[in-house]
Amino acid sequence: MFFKSKKVIGLDIGSSSIKLAELDVSKSGATLQSFRLAPTPLNAISSGELTDPVALGATIRGLFDELGSKRKNISTGMWGMAVIVKKITMPKMDAKLLAEQIRYEAEQYIPFDINNVSLAHHVLTTSASPDTQDVLLVAAQNELVSQYMRTVELAGLTCKVLDVNGFALANCFEMNYGRFPGQNIGLLSFGASITNFVVISNGDVVFSRDISVGGANHTSEISKGMGVSLQEAEMLKLSAVAGQEVPDDVTNLITMTNETVAEEVRNSLDFLGATTNGMTLHRCLITGGASPTPGLADSISRTTSLRLETLNPLMKVKVNAKKIPPEYLDQIMPFSAIAIGLGLRQAGDA
Repeated sequence: MFFKSKKVIGLDIGSSSIKLAELDVSKSGATLQSFRLAPTPLNAISSGELTDPVALGATIRGLFDELGSKRKNISTGMWGMAVIVKKITMPKMDAKLLAEQIRYEAEQYIPFDINNVSLAHHVLTTSASPDTQDVLLVAAQNELVSQYMRTVELAGLTCKVLDVNGFALANCFEMNYGRFPGQNIGLLSFGASITNFVVISNGDVVFSRDISVGGANHTSEISKGMGVSLQEAEMLKLSAVAGQEVPDDVTNLITMTNETVAEEVRNSLDFLGATTNGMTLHRCLITGGASPTPGLADSISRTTSLRLETLNPLMKVKVNAKKIPPEYLDQIMPFSAIAIGLGLRQAGDA
């Protein structure tokens, strides 16, 4: 074949589970053809760093074989403290000059050695004055980039798109909900160890931050409070999520941890306001494996005065019902947004 396929498989490498999403994308829309998820190998990830690429690669390969896809190209997303996304304002200049200048500008904002960092940027449509331009700066430590590339290679696959989880979340939202001129929309994806927080303004991502809280906080507090192992604590938490009867102490510990998570979300909203001339949200949607935690959405709503909606990652994305039965779809729905957002990409996308 002279023309290689641009089709990719979305790969979301989370600290608790790994997800693969295969989509067919055309001008008329998108169809989720297949989806697989499996637990992340124990201690293979730490704060977004892929500390055991061999174990991760083997798990991804196993999922890929289950998927039964002919595609070999992967689109995956980075997350954690080694990735920084920041909106900066620069003098208006030609695109070629901007590409040269961006490295010098980045040195002022990036707390890593600039020589050990991979940089990307996107010019936003917003600007405070005719002489300036707002630019979204994305920086990732080279070591992290290498970890992701190596992990995918160890699975016998090719990493064609290396994204940021926050952008993939925004991509999933836009495919399903569209663009909203004049509105600021917040997206929160509650994972096991991190919550991706993204703000879209006039269709552009203007803010992306990973908050160091997630479902693991609840598990840890139940473990400490009840004097049980982390595995037992996780089972108790999942029983509560499923609406089953659990000891009152479990319910109280989940409620207490919800307050902690809500405070962290409020701190991030305060940070958003402080770095964007007081930007506030018109809408806020939540997703992620930890998002169904009992009382979590209510606690955040009380603390932040935001009315939260549940993000539907398949509102406009069709589903191949022959490969994905409805009961499985219900199970994967909270876990699927980022993998779907990654799977909507094409090889060669920036």
